[in-house]
Amino acid sequence: MARCALITGITGQDGSYLAEHLLSEGYEVWGLVRGQADPWVRGRSELAGEIRLIRGDLLDQGSLIAAVERIHPDEVYNLGAISYVPMSWQQAELTSEVTGVGVLRMLEAIRTCSGISGSRTPGSAQIRFYQASSSEMFGMVDESPQTERTPFHPRSPYGVAKAYGHFLTQNYRESYGMFAVSGILFNHESPRRGPEFVTRKVSLAVARIKLGLERQLRLGNLAARRDWGFAGDYVRAMHLMLTQDEPEDFVVGTGVTRSVEELVELAFSLAGLDWKEHVVCDTAFVRPADVNQLCADPGKALAKLGWKPKTSFEELVGLMVESDLELLSTPGDRRPPSFSSDVW
Repeated sequence: MARCALITGITGQDGSYLAEHLLSEGYEVWGLVRGQADPWVRGRSELAGEIRLIRGDLLDQGSLIAAVERIHPDEVYNLGAISYVPMSWQQAELTSEVTGVGVLRMLEAIRTCSGISGSRTPGSAQIRFYQASSSEMFGMVDESPQTERTPFHPRSPYGVAKAYGHFLTQNYRESYGMFAVSGILFNHESPRRGPEFVTRKVSLAVARIKLGLERQLRLGNLAARRDWGFAGDYVRAMHLMLTQDEPEDFVVGTGVTRSVEELVELAFSLAGLDWKEHVVCDTAFVRPADVNQLCADPGKALAKLGWKPKTSFEELVGLMVESDLELLSTPGDRRPPSFSSDVW
């Protein structure tokens, strides 16, 4: 009998790649979606046709309990969040409720539906839970690269909310014996990334400038460094975490950092453009409290999961630039796909 997975945030970048991966592994895949007019349901019909959808919201405890009771999944992947850091400053309370307390609501739904009332040893019949933690929890770091033991010092409401969800997952694992794990994922990108994120903002701008649709790209901190990988690689790590004998948390990243300036220079060069002729630094895009550098130590993931990234930084940026050039060259369709950061 096929295993069954429930994915929150299935309308986002990671949710779509994870759904494709699990379908290729023979899973029955369910996606939790909000509202009645979700553009993803209409715009991604070729994938949605293989996925069973159920209504629910990380802000609504009852809807999560109803979804888990109906599906009784073998695995739950909580990818739903408000995941755009600048937006978390503008809507800090909502970010806390969705990205933070939403984890509590999903853990409680699983605990309630599984009949867990006290401490017990994880068993094969339990619903296994994956929480999408984030490198933004590390924030202002005292050590580099960051491991599973590096202390958190988040620098945004988003990072704080993710840390809350991370510690909750740990507590439910230790207090109730639930098979609950967190993947501390560093920045991971793709052509499906929302256009508000810097990597996609750059690739779209390169395509527009190459095609004569725009002349300038305005960015904030070009010196900020991130550990960037391909989202399609990272969802494999999520799945591997839930196939282990014991629940453990893992850092997932490449172990190599690049600056925003390096990203920009590469993306423009791939289109035969000189970035210095088009990029303008604008303080309006600088965050109230920024994180200058994050770098993963994925040694544990390699040793215990056998996971490592397959896609290089150069291949990733090339994939994104090529995809956006093709997208914007299509007559009558110069809008980015409807994947977004607001995916709970």
